[in-house]
Amino acid sequence: MRNSLILGITLLAAVTGAFAKELSLEELKARVEHAKPDERTSLCIQIAERQVEASNKLYTDGKTAEAEAAIHDVISYAQQASESAGHTEIAMRKMSHRLSDIKRTLPFEDQASVQSAVETLDKIRTDLLSRMFGKNPR
Repeated sequence: MRNSLILGITLLAAVTGAFAKELSLEELKARVEHAKPDERTSLCIQIAERQVEASNKLYTDGKTAEAEAAIHDVISYAQQASESAGHTEIAMRKMSHRLSDIKRTLPFEDQASVQSAVETLDKIRTDLLSRMFGKNPR
């Protein structure tokens, strides 16, 4: 049963992801509010992943304030996505690793907000794994 659920969520994420890549970030954000729970999870992951890459570009372009706003979006949408399990955990891990890579390219004074985001993503991921595999899964 759990495998069927995870397979279904993964398939939905793949289909939604293929469609979502055609939408702008603003369109994705608008769709989140009215989406069904499974679709909402996929949309939130898409937004968070896009904002990870956007933050890298913004830091590279010297737009620190905009990059930090993108990092805030990563955390916000990652938390919303954490309501679901399998695909979300993998996405959280990948985003955390990518942000760690980005942090290593930044000047010291810009690293704190990215490190905070990495720690928050790791906590969300740990909580999600605890819900999935803990003694009393929710």
